[in-house]
Amino acid sequence: MIRLFSYRTLPCINFLTHCRKSNAWICFSQRYFSAQVAQLTQQCTTCMELPSSEFNSHAYATMLQDCIQNGDPTSGKALHSEILKRGGCLDLFGYNILLNMYVKSELLCDAIKLFDELPERNTISFVTLIQGYAQSLRFVEGVELFSRLHREGHELNPFVFSAILKLLVSMGWGELGWTLHACVCKLGHHSNAFVGTALIDAYSVCGQVDNASEIFDGIVCKDMVSWTGMVACYSENDCFEEALGAFSQMRIIGFKPNNFTLAGVLKACLGLEAFSAAKGVHGCALKTRYEQDLYVGVALLELYTKSGDIDDAQQAFEEIPKKDVIPWSFMIARYAQSDRCEEAVELFCQMRQAFVVPNQFTFASLLQACATMKGLDLGKQIHSHVLKVGLNSDGFVYNALMDVYAKCLRMEDSMDLFLESPNRNDVTWNTMIVGYVQSGDGEKALKLFLDMLEYQVCATEVTYSSVLRACASLAAMDLGVQIHSLTVKTIYNKNIVVGNALIDMYAKCGSIKDARTIFDTLNERDEVSWNAMISGYSTHGLGREALKFFEMMQDMKCKPNKLTFVGVLSACSNAGLLDQGQAYFNSMVQDYGIEPCIEHYTCLVWLLGRSGHLDKAFKLIKEIPFEPSVMVWRALLGACVIHNDVELGRISAQRVFEMEPQDEATHVLLSNIYATARRWGNVASVRKNMNRKGVKKEPGLSWIENQGIVHYFTVGDTSHPEMKLINGMLESLKMKTRKAGYVPNHNAVLVDVDDDEKEHLLWVHSERLALAYGLIKMPSGSPIRIIKNLRICVDCHAAMKLISKVVQRDIIIRDMNRFHHFKDGVCCCGDYW
Repeated sequence: MIRLFSYRTLPCINFLTHCRKSNAWICFSQRYFSAQVAQLTQQCTTCMELPSSEFNSHAYATMLQDCIQNGDPTSGKALHSEILKRGGCLDLFGYNILLNMYVKSELLCDAIKLFDELPERNTISFVTLIQGYAQSLRFVEGVELFSRLHREGHELNPFVFSAILKLLVSMGWGELGWTLHACVCKLGHHSNAFVGTALIDAYSVCGQVDNASEIFDGIVCKDMVSWTGMVACYSENDCFEEALGAFSQMRIIGFKPNNFTLAGVLKACLGLEAFSAAKGVHGCALKTRYEQDLYVGVALLELYTKSGDIDDAQQAFEEIPKKDVIPWSFMIARYAQSDRCEEAVELFCQMRQAFVVPNQFTFASLLQACATMKGLDLGKQIHSHVLKVGLNSDGFVYNALMDVYAKCLRMEDSMDLFLESPNRNDVTWNTMIVGYVQSGDGEKALKLFLDMLEYQVCATEVTYSSVLRACASLAAMDLGVQIHSLTVKTIYNKNIVVGNALIDMYAKCGSIKDARTIFDTLNERDEVSWNAMISGYSTHGLGREALKFFEMMQDMKCKPNKLTFVGVLSACSNAGLLDQGQAYFNSMVQDYGIEPCIEHYTCLVWLLGRSGHLDKAFKLIKEIPFEPSVMVWRALLGACVIHNDVELGRISAQRVFEMEPQDEATHVLLSNIYATARRWGNVASVRKNMNRKGVKKEPGLSWIENQGIVHYFTVGDTSHPEMKLINGMLESLKMKTRKAGYVPNHNAVLVDVDDDEKEHLLWVHSERLALAYGLIKMPSGSPIRIIKNLRICVDCHAAMKLISKVVQRDIIIRDMNRFHHFKDGVCCCGDYW
């Protein structure tokens, strides 16, 4: 509280009402100061009436006190010069006022010289200079001066203890307050309001609220500052109910709150989410005109922004003075954090027009807005401005600049800043790791994470959640398990953010059971936790389990959001639950007031189309209240491929080409639908158009991880060093599956060749090559996990079912849409995919 307050004036500094008993006359040496200030004498003698020829120490003291009150150090120096000329015979009372004048004028060097030259000093001399050291942030010298005061046997009065306690709090050494507390009690000052309030502040910064409360109760004559100190102590240590209770008692006694009291109470209201009570406090601030105070104004801004009422925050902002950078920076930060980035930029422009100089926090928040908007050009302009004002070395600004370039996918520029950064902290490393993950480069993110550990930078929840996300995107389960092991050794083991990332990682790496285990062990769950499990079950083809989880989520009073319903509708689509999917879609709108977005419509179109209701799907697209996206038309096209509806497929493809003429997937799907219908001329025409447009078909690619190394296979691949063993395994599998009843589905080969060639092409599909390698290299009995970049074909799906049975191994394949768990001749999708 003291470090924020413009602390009340201590009587020991009001030298005209204290120390009048000191009548000693001291003849002071004229060295040091005479040359420095003599030149000021003539220009100032005309503006003040000097004492008569007889030296009057009291008169000089009065005039020096006037200089302090008027903030006029020049006249004070001139008076000092005149005193020196007349023999320098001020008494101790007068010299203490002169010392105070130099301290209050922030002329600490002059104050130290004067203090060192004093032939006699008392407690006030020491306290005055201690306050000067504190004011100039020279805390250690202030503590040393206190030790000297004690060593020389000067009186330890309440003002000494108040000054040194304030100094300790400013140094962040508030925990040492208990050592002084013992001394305070011995000398009987524990009931003094000055000392008590200083002790309350010291215990407050250490979180020792009970001790602070005990001290408060022991203060005999509690004043306004004491009550305010206790309210602030409770608020700063999250004892919000106690803060409001103390405020109520204070008002009952009759004390009127000041600006710091109101700021503390507003923080307590925010902590309790007691927004109605907070508005009453706001009314009190309006009545007392404290709403124009900086501390109260910022507390009101914090209140309204945290309550989600940014417009009320804007109104409060308009009512407070705007000469200080703090309210401007605060509002810019809140606009940036509330995704109202354009308003943040506009407010910054207004700030510059008001001639308020931005600081590092202003620029950091403004750059956050640029990053969210992906405003590269604006970010570059701010970068240039930051360089001009010399804030480019500030850690906050540096990290924010890196984030702008990363969000704009300029990772090279971001890395340049990273390498130039003079002081890299965890935020610096996290910014780069998150940037690589968001740009789809999980491998670089993981490499940077290893470098971070090598440099012994402590990873945070952001680090772990980001690298786990990288593992999920790469389906690198082995590495994900190792990172999981690292989190177990840290405080983030039960962290909800890390827990959600672990659920997502295990689900996307094919282990839905491990994802469920993590979910069950979380101490708390939010909508992200539930969404991750619903989505996980959906992609694993376990639609009914996903819907059960959705019902559990509702039972736990966790409110579903848009992403929840994307997972629910996706689960219905993957499981073919048409009626339930339509019911959930209607419930989303009617029961939860969620407006369907393009992802919801895409799921419903796929559900209808995959179920064979192509006309209804086409009709739904026409009813979408906004322009249908490529994703929607591509979903309908995929359904047309399955049901061989060539004409509607052609229409769907045409709509996609109108929006994205280079869309490779649509060209391939259109070619496939023609090939299935044996319309080879149309197939040739599609391929000709692809060549003309420069569109290349993405080759089928599958990969499998073994002992931390990822092995890639393409269709008909012969480049792998273990190719002889792989071919031998394929021949063995071909024989075993034939005996088990396998019949190749030649229709899965969409090229015009004879049946023998088609069968050969089927057995060199990339997923079969990866499977053969896995059976050779993976330990017996362990599941084989394969990732494929395209949709698995019907023949490979049938072959995998039989292979899982004949070799008695679990085979898990993740294609571009979902997971397929093959076990004992059965797939989890129920042949519906």
